[in-house]
Amino acid sequence: MQEVVPINSPISTTTATPRHAHLVSALDAMDPSVRLRAALAAGSDPEPALLEPLVQRCGVEPDAFVRDMLTWALTRLPPEITLPRIRRELDSEHAGARGQALHTLSKIGDRRAWPWITHALLRDTDDEVARTAWRVAVTLVPEDAKEALAEELVRQLGRGDRAMRLSLSRALVDLDTASEPALERAVANHDPAVAAHARATELLRRDPESGFDAAVDEARRIVTLGDARAAGC
Repeated sequence: MQEVVPINSPISTTTATPRHAHLVSALDAMDPSVRLRAALAAGSDPEPALLEPLVQRCGVEPDAFVRDMLTWALTRLPPEITLPRIRRELDSEHAGARGQALHTLSKIGDRRAWPWITHALLRDTDDEVARTAWRVAVTLVPEDAKEALAEELVRQLGRGDRAMRLSLSRALVDLDTASEPALERAVANHDPAVAAHARATELLRRDPESGFDAAVDEARRIVTLGDARAAGC
């Protein structure tokens, strides 16, 4: 990964008003509809003073609709103050905070955040965090780093359930020809699950209309035939 590019934060986030205090209180309300309206209000009239409570709430918010609204509110703030604060969340011990921070980075789409997508995040033990990291990495990666990213992603082939494997395949497919060398090597992996996943991904890259399940079935058939021939059957 590349060296981190500093992002200055010249805008103060400490100025508070009674309205801000009301919104902060509403973000912690028991009723998710109240929290949703508070996040909508925060994004409709963005104020740097709300950065910290918005980020903090993102890391613990259980409702998916509210989380999306919180992320939208954060995208409405200047990236010069938002990005450094979100970066801190990437090191959180809480998987939810890491995952939501990555999701927010994907929505902001600022390529200065690319160096923050570390090997540790791409290999995160939490499946949802890892899946989000793969998606964000493909979104932010510069052209000259795509092959290196593909090499890193293929190390996860064979991981998890169908949804997990589909997410990884989509990330590698989105890298297009940059993933081809890494996938070609992975097809020869001694682990049948890895080899089949690599082959299915390559089939999907060549023919996106074929569908993941069909590509997996075809890949398994090819791997099985290859093993049978190697055994002299």
